[in-house]
Amino acid sequence: MSSVSDTYIQNRQRVQPTHTNNYESAHGGNVVKWMDEVGAMSAMRHAGETCVTAKISELDFKRPIPQGDTCVIESYAYAAGRTSVRVRLRAFRESPRTGDRELTTDSYFVFVAVDAEGSPTPVPELTVDGERCRELRDDALAAEPDEE
Repeated sequence: MSSVSDTYIQNRQRVQPTHTNNYESAHGGNVVKWMDEVGAMSAMRHAGETCVTAKISELDFKRPIPQGDTCVIESYAYAAGRTSVRVRLRAFRESPRTGDRELTTDSYFVFVAVDAEGSPTPVPELTVDGERCRELRDDALAAEPDEE
């Protein structure tokens, strides 16, 4: 059984010319790919199983990430169902020279744990140990999109 903070991952990707669109900023598809990969790592860290993307909610692009900047992906699991893991994902543009950071993309992904045959498999309960875990979970739940 893991805690919210056990699933916290932060990863960086330098935005190269091959990652950009016609406006010399990170192509949205690349940002989503990077978020999906890091989010799956958070989900797998909790589930202890392979996890696949089941749903992406509220994928909001707030500003571009220029070529040459760093895309920082922050990811953590904040809730678990019977076979699913809900993961909060945020992307930031970061200046490689100063470390200044701005939120660029915010989203919630749902991953499903699968066994060797690709069938959904149960995941353990996600624990909330300590103030940092509570803050992360509460922040995710407060900003989580309403499902209709």
